[in-house]
Amino acid sequence: MTVTAVTAAGSTTATAGHAGTAAGPWPVPEFTERLRAVTADRYHDRHPFNQRMHRGELTPAELRRWITNRFHYQRHIPVKDALILAKLDRPELRRPWLRRIRDHDGTTDGEGGIERWLRLGEAAGIPRAQLWDTSRVLPGVRFAVEGYVTFCRLRPALDAVAASLTELSAPGLMRTRITAFERHYPWIDPAGLAYFRTRVDQGARDGAEALELVLSWARTREEQHRAVAALAYKCEVLWALLDAVDRGDTGGRDGAPDGGGP
Repeated sequence: MTVTAVTAAGSTTATAGHAGTAAGPWPVPEFTERLRAVTADRYHDRHPFNQRMHRGELTPAELRRWITNRFHYQRHIPVKDALILAKLDRPELRRPWLRRIRDHDGTTDGEGGIERWLRLGEAAGIPRAQLWDTSRVLPGVRFAVEGYVTFCRLRPALDAVAASLTELSAPGLMRTRITAFERHYPWIDPAGLAYFRTRVDQGARDGAEALELVLSWARTREEQHRAVAALAYKCEVLWALLDAVDRGDTGGRDGAPDGGGP
């Protein structure tokens, strides 16, 4: 597969196989397959930390560290969606992105994906105030999240929407995660898994909508390459986040609450 490196600042660097950009666009089925191949090969469900999570091998401290640091990503999802929203020039394009923001922020207190993640933290024994405390976020996680937000701010709508196509693989990951938590981590209240349950259907819907936009917008081979590269970059963001969590390089900090550390 041709790969183009895309930095958070928005520059692109051609790599092996990119010489074909002067050719005509790939047919829609081939383009679709190339996008799906990115997530099949590079989605973070393959990361060793996620695999250990799903096999039930994480300690409570490791799981709490992941919940704490992943929340830094979760809280920025509406931010990146607002940046994408600002790039869309028609109401029919903005409405789905407004819905995405509502899905995470809710329409009132006590609703939305961020609230459900906070409840996951509470089910794992992490106080809300600790999740909101950004001083506990690992440097590698902070760098990955800021890079993704910057990417969505600086890149065109095509690139930013294409990066969101990791949603194509999210439903399967959520199902695996629900099963793993119920089987291997019974000390977490099952009510805390509501975020994962909700994202099965939301992720499938969001991924399908974003794919339709990318397929309609990317009309040249160069634009198609950009879309594939943007999706690969997003996979790298998620992978880098887990690299940081897996290393657990806290510098004296930890995601577990007092009395719940390793």
